Amino acid sequence: MALKNFAFKVISKDKSSRCGIIETHRGNIQTPTFMPVGTQATIKACTIDDIKKTGSEIILSNTYHLMIRPGVERIKRAGGLHTFMNCDLPILTDSGGFQVMSLSKLNKIDREKGALFNSHVDGKKFVLSPEESIKIQLGLNSDILMIMDECPKKTDDYNLIKRSMNLSLYWAERSKKSFGINPHKALFGIIQGGLFSDLRAKSLSELIKLDFDGYAVGGLAVGETQKEMFYVLDSLKDLLPYNKPHYLMGVGTPSDILGAVKRGIDMFDCVLPTRSGRTGLAFTWEGRLNIRNNKYQNDDTPLDPNVKNLNLNRYSKNYLNHLFNTNEILGSMLLTLHNINFYQEFMSEIRKNISNGTFHDFHDKYIDKL
Repeated sequence: MALKNFAFKVISKDKSSRCGIIETHRGNIQTPTFMPVGTQATIKACTIDDIKKTGSEIILSNTYHLMIRPGVERIKRAGGLHTFMNCDLPILTDSGGFQVMSLSKLNKIDREKGALFNSHVDGKKFVLSPEESIKIQLGLNSDILMIMDECPKKTDDYNLIKRSMNLSLYWAERSKKSFGINPHKALFGIIQGGLFSDLRAKSLSELIKLDFDGYAVGGLAVGETQKEMFYVLDSLKDLLPYNKPHYLMGVGTPSDILGAVKRGIDMFDCVLPTRSGRTGLAFTWEGRLNIRNNKYQNDDTPLDPNVKNLNLNRYSKNYLNHLFNTNEILGSMLLTLHNINFYQEFMSEIRKNISNGTFHDFHDKYIDKL
């Protein structure tokens, strides 16, 4: 049986917001979509079966961390990342560019060689070039690969951001060449340029010339305000290719997602729902709540009666408060699953409202609430 080629099509619109379908040989992905983050080939505190029950249709894994532990050869020997982690969903892998920034005390950037760094685990030396990043991602057998880029920290230094953007464009060209022809997989370009709209436009125009399968907005979620993030997206929304997926990397809160969907974004990922779930913060249709708060000791109501899936409302706030205050691991598991489930129900409602032509009313109802 021939493998299905990667493809994307828009199926409905509400002004700049849009619903689409990403077709992959592992299954279709409805957009706008949220990708739970499985950094170490696992979505912390959840099984893949539970993740699938939430309606998740794609997950993200991390090239940098899997390169260090357990190593790409070990995963290849197991049959690739899907077999290794028992996941039949499509998987997107990032390129390691964000870790080049976030772990910058351990690395050095070289235009030709790439990122030279010491492992944060054991100090072992690594060189992550654009070619090596693509080689690792192909070795993991991921379905959507990201180009190697430099993700600079937030700064007002225009010249620094411009140099970084130009380096990312050079690496993008090398990444594309290394990727070659893989019709059953996709390679996304990453738009850089900080908070400068002219640099963002230049980055995108040069990436379009290379004809990637999708276009990601990188270099955000690095300390800028939501207003600044939306400013960047506003500057790009009419420039992004209509017939390709638009991905906002590392974002975010439900409010961030609403504002980004309004500006034409199709794909999201963030550790927030899982990280928050492990620390006792729940996302609900009434806003966020800290289940550790003592007031929940006398609250036998469910966490969120508006959540429909998985019957998670069998567990009261009183019980969840007890689990967290006694450091029982079940608390982290239940709240993590609840948060991912909430995000997926939230995305489903976004898609429904775009299709019905009511997204902007939905946006205005929840933008300051969630």
